[in-house]
Amino acid sequence: MLKLQNLQLGQKFTVLLLLVFLGGILASGLALSSVLNRSAQAQLTTKALMLMETMNSVRDYTSTNIQPELVSRLDTEFLPQTVPAYSAREVFESFRGNPLYTDFFYKEATLNPTNLRDKADDFEAKLVQQFQQQGKGKEVSGFRKTPGGKLFYIARPLHVTKQSCLECHSTPDVAPASMIERYGPDHGFGWKLDEIIGAQVISVPAAKVLQSARQSLFLILGIFIAVFSVATLMVNLWLKRFVVRPLNRMATVAEAVSMGDTKAEFIVNSKDEVGQLAEAFNRMRMSLQMAMQRLDRYREGRRNSGNLSQ
Repeated sequence: MLKLQNLQLGQKFTVLLLLVFLGGILASGLALSSVLNRSAQAQLTTKALMLMETMNSVRDYTSTNIQPELVSRLDTEFLPQTVPAYSAREVFESFRGNPLYTDFFYKEATLNPTNLRDKADDFEAKLVQQFQQQGKGKEVSGFRKTPGGKLFYIARPLHVTKQSCLECHSTPDVAPASMIERYGPDHGFGWKLDEIIGAQVISVPAAKVLQSARQSLFLILGIFIAVFSVATLMVNLWLKRFVVRPLNRMATVAEAVSMGDTKAEFIVNSKDEVGQLAEAFNRMRMSLQMAMQRLDRYREGRRNSGNLSQ
């Protein structure tokens, strides 16, 4: 391994800058990764909450405008289109046809649903129980593991907000006969007004969150690397012009002086530390020249006095 002291001054600065750069890349990469992950999660959460509000509007429209128009037919024919949860789920599935939302999934995870496709799994059941304990809490978000891979989810409590919901979900004896015939009398009943019976959950593959954050990270680090590379080049050019070259010229003059050429002189072009060193070197050269001249005169005087004595 090449020792640092054997490197030239410009090479030492380059090594130092590279070490600083690598340390900066590592530290900033870790910090940026965390920040960008949180930012990607926040963006997806905002988008998911907007979709939830849209689904709530679908639910409200179904219960207010669709259900009253078809309620008379429920005794002989069950129409799932009159169920707000069904309408919201179907609208969302259609909405997923948009390439921007293909990876999003929507579910009204319910502890005791009429339609078992809305049955909460173990993880979702814990979310619902958490909402029930907290009361009317706000949304929660995070990551969960599924057989299909890791998911990022956003969940909100689902309340029974209208008395009309209890017409189908209070007791089997008041529910439409067609609904009982289709789903049976064993589940989807016993709900109460203002009770939290489930959770609205929108999920997206975690890879989508990480991909978004990773793309931003690579872009920022790419810009950082490019800027640092230019800065390193500029520092090396500046160092070579204003430090390395003057020192090399000074070394050449010093070598000439050491060989007896006391008239060799280094031209000072700056007032910085290198210029101060050059001025000190020139003063030393002049002092050496004067000392050599005095020594020559002393030797010449000794020779002249010796000749006179003979």
